[in-house]
Amino acid sequence: MEKKNTAVVTVVGNDTIGIIARVSAALAHHEANILDISQTVLSGMFNMIMIVDISLSRFAQLSDELDALGSELGLQIRIQRSEIFDAMHRI
Repeated sequence: MEKKNTAVVTVVGNDTIGIIARVSAALAHHEANILDISQTVLSGMFNMIMIVDISLSRFAQLSDELDALGSELGLQIRIQRSEIFDAMHRI
């Protein structure tokens, strides 16, 4: 899988039922495939990071939907193209 076709999705906020289901449904709606996922809950704080294949997705529309979902659920949901994420976190 080429890096240019992948993105990093991060989700942070208070834990509640259905977060993974709702985010996964939004990704599926935009034909983004989850390649890897890690999530944890610490003292009621939900934290998840996903690597997704966005080769069939319209990135701007997906980003807008995840933004709206984050607002609806009271979470911070961000998506960044992998190459940008890597550049921002390079030492």
